[in-house]
Amino acid sequence: MPRSKADFDFLLWQISHRDIGIYKDEGSWYLLVNNACTHIQSDGRCGIYDDRPQICRDYSNDYCEFDAPAEDGFELYFRNYAGLLAYCKKRFKRWGQRPY
Repeated sequence: MPRSKADFDFLLWQISHRDIGIYKDEGSWYLLVNNACTHIQSDGRCGIYDDRPQICRDYSNDYCEFDAPAEDGFELYFRNYAGLLAYCKKRFKRWGQRPY
């Protein structure tokens, strides 16, 4: 969970990369990678199911962003640098003053 200006500065770096979003949902912050997994097969199944990473094992597909736009239910959702920067400036009155 980001708390400090330095934490949010790091999020700004992350969201500066292609196909990345950041959101807050149920009190926790998440990085959203908006591109397909390279292991998804043409039939939609996982090509490395038996050897998939732990994070894949920890989450079910009971709800999937392919069912409905996930961002509709997020507390906060940032699609780009400009949106997150505006939030940072609003949250931290002295945002532009460095160091952190």
